Amino acid sequence: MRQRRPADGGLNLDRGRTGVVYGAAAFLWWGFVPLYFKAVGAALPTEVLAHRIIWSCLFLLVLLKVRGRFVDFRAMLRDRRTLLILSGTTILIATNWMLFIWAIAHGRLLEASLGYFINPLVNVLLGFVIFRERLRPLQTVAVLLAGAGVGWMALGGVGVPLISLTLAFSFSLYGMLRRVAPVSGMVGLTAETLLLLPWAVAWLAWLDHRGDLAFGHAGPVLTALLLSAGWITALPLIWFTEGAKRIRYATLGFLQYLAPTFQFLLAVVAFGEPFTRQHAVSFGCIWAALALYSFDTWRGLKAGNNAATAP
Repeated sequence: MRQRRPADGGLNLDRGRTGVVYGAAAFLWWGFVPLYFKAVGAALPTEVLAHRIIWSCLFLLVLLKVRGRFVDFRAMLRDRRTLLILSGTTILIATNWMLFIWAIAHGRLLEASLGYFINPLVNVLLGFVIFRERLRPLQTVAVLLAGAGVGWMALGGVGVPLISLTLAFSFSLYGMLRRVAPVSGMVGLTAETLLLLPWAVAWLAWLDHRGDLAFGHAGPVLTALLLSAGWITALPLIWFTEGAKRIRYATLGFLQYLAPTFQFLLAVVAFGEPFTRQHAVSFGCIWAALALYSFDTWRGLKAGNNAATAP
């Protein structure tokens, strides 16, 4: 017996399409954001990170006020367990941001993009190691293929991709901790930037004391770009959150490949970073692993949909 289509099916379809637009916009933004970090390359990576923290914090505090979310923010500040978790996520996201900025400044965007390609597979691996989640056969093959790709890079003369592995593991651990923190994405990020704010201000003061501060001293264009770090950081996060509300997390997982794909293209085509045969073999292994992982995820979704619509 065929199930009747819900009366609000059109509304759900529109909601899903809007979610895809939001999600795609967020990942495309993250895919092209290296252009921004290249543009502020005259400033030290640590200064760029400090500006990213300061202006993101101020932007997010204003946004919380406009959206009437200060009640949630104050409640979070009174919860010691949540603050302890967010202290851990703060260290992880600061490490991730700093390393990504440093990689772009030093011509290592290709290696950074590799980190975000293997991130979903690191999620699967950590789920197996930490939460004892069972790996399906194709997931096992995908993880082994990705490991082979990383191993080939290490043994093939390119070296151990420490940037890739650190970015992937720091972001995966960040995501796992944020899943258990009972706060929204916007409230949590506001808390994280607020925890980092004193260190960021102190570092800028130290750079100014040493005469190494670019902000206000290296021209109005660079100063304006550094001031823009707040909304450049926060806007895609808001889009990501809005997308996650409207579509399945698995669908969002497929969209996440947009970011490292465009980072990869920027690294090779726009920034002229070398892409050797060793790189080709390693990336080929990892892309094959992602294809298997994506197929396995799609098959699971299809099986779930068939079970849900069975008479």
